[in-house]
Amino acid sequence: MTNNALAFTALCNEYCSACENCATMQPRDFAVTMLRLLPRIYITASDLTDEGALDDGYINQDALEEEIYDSVRRNIESLLGEDDSYLEVFMNDMKYSDTPIGASIAEGLADLFQVFYNYLETVRDATDDVAASAIVAVKEDFDSYWSQILCNVLRPINSYYHSF
Repeated sequence: MTNNALAFTALCNEYCSACENCATMQPRDFAVTMLRLLPRIYITASDLTDEGALDDGYINQDALEEEIYDSVRRNIESLLGEDDSYLEVFMNDMKYSDTPIGASIAEGLADLFQVFYNYLETVRDATDDVAASAIVAVKEDFDSYWSQILCNVLRPINSYYHSF
């Protein structure tokens, strides 16, 4: 694993830990943690490479159970309260809508939690080849899916933080 892949793995671990333990945090501290982690995850993920990957189209395993996902989402939602909801402007449906589209910080963060949790479970005790392929899979998902979620949720967290 490259140094960047190791840094990405460490950031994913720190993110998952923060989400799992958010019920013990103050809302402002949680916002600070997310504002510190999310940009670093974005930058690190954008620099991931496919060095040493297998050619078999490896996909990170779906290890996260629905109960854990729901628990993380509910805990974040409870922590943020009414500030969990925001208006989303970067959705494909928004182009065709005359009304604002609501979104949830908790749901966005839980979606990211799912990606990172599944990645971490895949690379835990994995061979170097499997870990390299898992990096490629998470990078492909970053490019096509979760980078937009990360950017979308960063804006309302920033707004929430600066409302204190």
